[in-house]
Amino acid sequence: MFKIVLITAIIMISFWGYGWYMGKVAPSVVDSTKVNKGEAVAYFAGGCFWCVESDYEKLPEVKSVVSGYMGGDLESPSYEQVSSGKSGHREVVKVVYDPTKTNYRDLVWHLMRHIDPTDEGGSFYDRGYQYTSAIYYQTDEERVIAEKVIKDLEEKMVFKKAIITSIELAGKFWLADKYHQDYYKKNPVQYKRYRKGSGRDLFIESVWGDMKDSWGGYKKPSDAKLKDLLTDLQYRVTQQEGTERAFDNKYWDNHKEGLYVDIVSGEPLFSSTEKFDSGTGWPSFLRPINKDFVTERTDYKLIFPRTEIRSRYADSHLGHIILDGPVENDKVRYCMNSAALRFIKKEDLKEKGYGKYLALFKKI
Repeated sequence: MFKIVLITAIIMISFWGYGWYMGKVAPSVVDSTKVNKGEAVAYFAGGCFWCVESDYEKLPEVKSVVSGYMGGDLESPSYEQVSSGKSGHREVVKVVYDPTKTNYRDLVWHLMRHIDPTDEGGSFYDRGYQYTSAIYYQTDEERVIAEKVIKDLEEKMVFKKAIITSIELAGKFWLADKYHQDYYKKNPVQYKRYRKGSGRDLFIESVWGDMKDSWGGYKKPSDAKLKDLLTDLQYRVTQQEGTERAFDNKYWDNHKEGLYVDIVSGEPLFSSTEKFDSGTGWPSFLRPINKDFVTERTDYKLIFPRTEIRSRYADSHLGHIILDGPVENDKVRYCMNSAALRFIKKEDLKEKGYGKYLALFKKI
């Protein structure tokens, strides 16, 4: 019996050792995977690709994440060559996502929320150019979006130091050996030990943990809690993408000054300064307080595509963009459901914790 256990152990260790060795020295191959219909791809570098892969795979809108390398001139680099810093590549992940459920801006935001974009010498425990952060764009539109996200973060002074995350044109993506793919799933004990020791999560918590503003901190309660907190209509609208009746809702004809926030999380969404009477029977706005406060998704429920609007953090269904608004606003109208909103009067904003938005109502 002892011999059987010993032989089994030796075989298992041998397989592990072989996989570990190949993971270091096996040459990578260029990614030749075709993008499937209805899918889109994005490339990001944020230090150890085990961690970045794990962080992106937590997003339900992401279909798959693959670890690899990008940026250097060496063909078919091995992990050993890349990690030594001599190949000129960075560790990079390829994110395959559903563009009808999320967008490129959200993916860039997710990267910024899970790395230290101010570290010019590497990322956390791992040092060297190969572990520095980067956004690899494929189109000018992606480049502009990445630049805007970084600009917004700098204007808000979220980080204590300047953001140095590079924005570069995507090149060849080399697939890392299978040993590195889904490492966090295949080797959970080793991965958790590495991640905790790296200091990554401590840094993320120190920056984002207690922030309750436009950059995060708003939480979505559990489904059971939501059913207690919301009316049947509010739940159906926000959680099941329902629509309330026109002219039979709370705010369609509300003309008071104030702020409209998410009924679920309280995150600020719209201001009365951008509200107008559309004659449709639903609260309508020219624009949100900040376009980064909401997310856009393509909705095919009525066969033809519509742009659905959801809150960023609670992910509540709010309504749609309808192109029947004022000509001077490019006909854009944010048609929202009152059931998804809570109105806070201007005079109550400071007391309710939204004092900084009083600036929206200053007379010019």
